Amino acid sequence: MVNEENIGDSFNEESNDSQGIIWKLVYTKQAQKDAKKLASSNLKNKAEELLAIIAKNPFQNPPPYEKLVGDLSGAYSRRINIQHRLVYEVIESEQTVKIIRMWTHYE
Repeated sequence: MVNEENIGDSFNEESNDSQGIIWKLVYTKQAQKDAKKLASSNLKNKAEELLAIIAKNPFQNPPPYEKLVGDLSGAYSRRINIQHRLVYEVIESEQTVKIIRMWTHYE
């Protein structure tokens, strides 16, 4: 069971995709704070589904993702719902996905 305090705990393990690439998920302090908001707003399950997909393959489509520009250039975004986004950066050289935000990126 996932700890409501930190949605990312269940995904800190490394995951293999079908090609044998291992993607490790790491979380910023902001993403950890966002996880608490998700748990209290009934969006935890949707976020967990997206995290599981990203752990297997951060470029899997569907569900669709967007490449961000501006301040978050180089990062990717997937919808949790109409308002909230899961924003992440892929560090291919380290086979790591850095989860930046799991709430609105309009704040």
